Amino acid sequence: MKPPVAALAGRLGHSFRDPALLEQALTHRSAADPKRRQLDSNERLEFLGDRVLALCMAEWLAERFPQEREGELGKRLAVLVAADTLAKVGDSIGLPAALRIPPAEGRTGLRQRANVVADATEALIGALYLDAGLEAARDFVRREWTQALEADATPPMSAKSRLQEYLLGRGQGLPEYVLVSTEGPSHAPLFTVSARACGRAAEASGDNKRAAEQLAAEALLTELSRG
Repeated sequence: MKPPVAALAGRLGHSFRDPALLEQALTHRSAADPKRRQLDSNERLEFLGDRVLALCMAEWLAERFPQEREGELGKRLAVLVAADTLAKVGDSIGLPAALRIPPAEGRTGLRQRANVVADATEALIGALYLDAGLEAARDFVRREWTQALEADATPPMSAKSRLQEYLLGRGQGLPEYVLVSTEGPSHAPLFTVSARACGRAAEASGDNKRAAEQLAAEALLTELSRG
């Protein structure tokens, strides 16, 4: 086991009965076997981990905030399972250094891209779930998400939600999001989105369309607040 992988395994606090699950969780699709249709990449584990994370987080939020209504809990959930939060967790446990990525792709900065780290973090949760069940996944989530969960006394709102409230509060219509361009290779695309409202527009780029929309909404909010 390479030092970065060993360090990550130690941080997970779990000894895998099936080490192949950890290896798969750390395998970006650029390093997967094309003969196997990339089924040895972490994409399937990411799919599973996304659902496991949502369950663990919904359970935790209902327990932690018993006086909040569904809408408030939903706002918290959306932020806690967002790619930005996942990437921060992945960075904090040393995941980027442990990823399996071809050297050529590593030199392009793929290893540090937020969407790559976020996807692999979800894949790790999926691997923990398959190896040892929900309890192992729950323990990891509650340990690594504590700071994020406790950060806001009131339910947080995403930039898109804040922009929508800003506009509706002023009698304006809903904002429009337009995909301006998509660049880069298929395994590391860069999306540029324009957010438009009140005759104003702001552009932003992100590792995925959703992230670009959030950044564009934030930029447009800043622009509109200037008058």
